[in-house]
Amino acid sequence: MSLAAESLRIAGIVRESIVDGPGLRFVIFAQGCPHRCKGCHNESTHDFEGGYLCTLEKIISEIDKNPLLTGVTFSGGEPFCQPREFSLLGSEIKARGLDLIAYSGYTLEQLLEMKKENSFIDQLLHKIDSLVDGPFLLEERDLTLAFRGSKNQRMIDMSEIWQQRFE
Repeated sequence: MSLAAESLRIAGIVRESIVDGPGLRFVIFAQGCPHRCKGCHNESTHDFEGGYLCTLEKIISEIDKNPLLTGVTFSGGEPFCQPREFSLLGSEIKARGLDLIAYSGYTLEQLLEMKKENSFIDQLLHKIDSLVDGPFLLEERDLTLAFRGSKNQRMIDMSEIWQQRFE
């Protein structure tokens, strides 16, 4: 598999962020989102035809430029609408020893159901360290929450989830 041959449709990247997870993070904003949450702070990411294609090789090259990064965050749009590409990218990120957070408007329970139809969703779920799940709900917005926008959203330690499933 050549990273140069694989592309993601993204809205953009942020090379250094401290608001999209703990530590210094590289953030990739997926283009395309079916949720269209009222009050979304990334409305420009909703259109599946918007944004631009970027090779996984280019993204990894940008990540590799910063030795101070502690992790990478997949945000949106909806990363789980491109699970194959984000899973491939996740493999490269994990190989570099970086932690991985993904935001999704789907709940973990919905993603676990969806993985039955798409094995790449399962592969992506197994690569991420933390999942921030659930749609942004304007009526539950809370600016005091760490790394989340509304009270219904959860930050889930995925290693605990997999451990629980096999106990």
